[in-house]
Amino acid sequence: MIKENLPDMTTFPKSLIENVCVIIPTYNNAGTVVSVAEKALEYLPTVIVVNDGSTDGTEKLLADMGNRITVAGYTRNRGKGHALTVGFKKAKELGFKYAITIDADGQHKPEDIPLLLKAEVDNPGAIIIGSRDLEGKDMSKGSIFANKFSNFWFTVQTGLNLPDTQTGYRLYPLEKLHWTGLITSRYESELEFLVFAQWNNTCIVSVPINVYYPPQEERVSHFRPAYDFTRITILNTCLCFGAMLYAYPRKLLRLLKTFIYTLYALIVFLIGTPLMTLFSHIYFIMFRKSAKSKLRYHKILGGISKAMLKIFPGVRTRKKNPHGENFDKPAVIICNHQSQLDLLCAMTLTPKMVILTKDWVWNNPLFGRIARYADYYPVSNGIDNCMQHLKKVAAEGYSILVFPEGTRSADCNIQRFHKGAFHIAEELGLDIVPVFIHGAGHVLQKNRYHLRTGRITVEIDKRVTADNDTFGSSVKERRRSFEQYYRQKYNEIKISESHE
Repeated sequence: MIKENLPDMTTFPKSLIENVCVIIPTYNNAGTVVSVAEKALEYLPTVIVVNDGSTDGTEKLLADMGNRITVAGYTRNRGKGHALTVGFKKAKELGFKYAITIDADGQHKPEDIPLLLKAEVDNPGAIIIGSRDLEGKDMSKGSIFANKFSNFWFTVQTGLNLPDTQTGYRLYPLEKLHWTGLITSRYESELEFLVFAQWNNTCIVSVPINVYYPPQEERVSHFRPAYDFTRITILNTCLCFGAMLYAYPRKLLRLLKTFIYTLYALIVFLIGTPLMTLFSHIYFIMFRKSAKSKLRYHKILGGISKAMLKIFPGVRTRKKNPHGENFDKPAVIICNHQSQLDLLCAMTLTPKMVILTKDWVWNNPLFGRIARYADYYPVSNGIDNCMQHLKKVAAEGYSILVFPEGTRSADCNIQRFHKGAFHIAEELGLDIVPVFIHGAGHVLQKNRYHLRTGRITVEIDKRVTADNDTFGSSVKERRRSFEQYYRQKYNEIKISESHE
């Protein structure tokens, strides 16, 4: 057994669960299809069974299940590829955004559905495929060869190495299904879905799943070795030509585009930052450092940050403020941290805000002076040693932005929160305003030095007042509660953003 401790279904975003159905294509699997469907219903409320012209009584068995399942069928056997296409069409008609496909022969375990959902939460918009552990399984030599044969040609056609391209246990974002009109009707269709998706730059993620192979005499197989291998060989020949004429040239163009965008962004940074530092120095020589000049300086920084985010090629930035937060009252602003672009995003929130920074920012010869003039403050000496300064800026009406994770997340998932932000809020009696940044880690990932195209969303959540004990009353309780809230909310945002 793989993965004995499966993810809890209640931990997944509601927006995901409500938009996932199960599709079970079946042809003469009367002995197993009902049990597979019933088990799948324990995890997701909608199961679509596509009866691919079965002649063994499957139609009656499905009818006996009544309205517990949705049946899409036809009288003549058309093949698994056709059945899957019919199932996807039905899922879209019912308003679903995702479909989990599972074979009807009992080979796959519906209990593994949470594994696929967890992978989709971690990789929103990706096609998730279940990778079977075939080691030591009672498989025919033909099946073993077919799987290795498919894996090899998939790598040739896409440049991507997957351990199991023949598995029927998959989660598809329905909007990421490309060129379905070209999908053939038989077994080879499952390879085509993956190849066409990868050619269109859709992420494909493999996760280990359990698999059960009944004894040879109990198996139902519709594979015709000579005929089907001929079909698959012809298909792979066509796909290889498609890869050479379309997929690889397109991939090369994407790489060239990424290089040009990164070079452009680097030039903007290397020219813009010294100019900003020079401007900051001249500004405070010309204008006495008063409350008015300080606020004007913060507004200028915010305007420059917006401009820089706009001129990055291929990058779109938007702000969501559903609760109408205007930061007219000082607060501790907490924000997840995934990219160096987060600082630019944060500086667009409000001019009346200071940011707690690390020493390398404060001492940086390029932009350290910008941070010092803006009253940003290093936290290397501990939060308590900053408290007098923070109390002063809060009294002037400025909010304080803190990244509770302390460092950028390499995979963009929420890391452990530190207690500093919540200690500041308690000591100064300030409200807390949660802010979520999504997409910055994709555009400029930690430990990567190239800029990718994408969309950055900055979402301002509802203010939590100082006397609100929803997240707990102590610093320890608030740290833990906000960390859990950020993980749940950020997962919902990831899923939502993948469909916009």
